[in-house]
Amino acid sequence: MKFQTIIAAGLCALLLGTTGAHAKSPAELNDLEIAHVAYTADNIDIRYAHLALAISSNPKIHAFAKTMIRDHNAVNTQALALLKKLNAQPQDNFLSRQLTEGSIELVEEMSRLRGAAFDKRYAANELAYHQAVNNLVETAFIPNIENAEVKALFEAGLKIFRTHERHAEMMVDSLK
Repeated sequence: MKFQTIIAAGLCALLLGTTGAHAKSPAELNDLEIAHVAYTADNIDIRYAHLALAISSNPKIHAFAKTMIRDHNAVNTQALALLKKLNAQPQDNFLSRQLTEGSIELVEEMSRLRGAAFDKRYAANELAYHQAVNNLVETAFIPNIENAEVKALFEAGLKIFRTHERHAEMMVDSLK
C-alpha cells in the first residue's frame, strides 16, 4: 500500500506541478491544450498496456490491458473527430510534455521487470495513473472547458476512466 501511495503522490505532483516561470497551472490551460493533454495521457496508457501484453503472462493483466487499448483508442478517435469537426488542432503544452517525459522513464523501469514484480508494478501504476488523471480531469479540466461539445466528451470519458480506476484497484488488491 505504501508503494501505491508513493506512485500516486509522485504522479499527482507531476500532473499538478509546474516547470519554470512560463508554465501555467492545469486549470489555466485552454480547451485545445486540455485536448492535447488528454490525447497524450490516453496514448501513454495505451503504451503501458502494450508493454503489459508483451511482458506479462497473467490473464487478468492481459484483460485489463486490452480494455485500456480499446477504451483509450475509442476516446481518442472521438476526440480527433470532434477536433476535425471544430476545425481545430490540439496544442502542445508543459503538462503534455511532462506526462510524456515521465512515461518514458516508467516504461524503461517496467521493461526491466518480469513476472509478479511486473504485474504488481503495472497494476499499481494503472491505479495511481487513473486516480491522478481522473482527479485532474474532474477538478481542473471539466470546470474550465469552454466548448460544450468538448466538455461533454470529457464528462463521458471520465465515466469510462472511473470504471478503469475501480478495475485497477481490484487488480491491485488481487495481486497482493
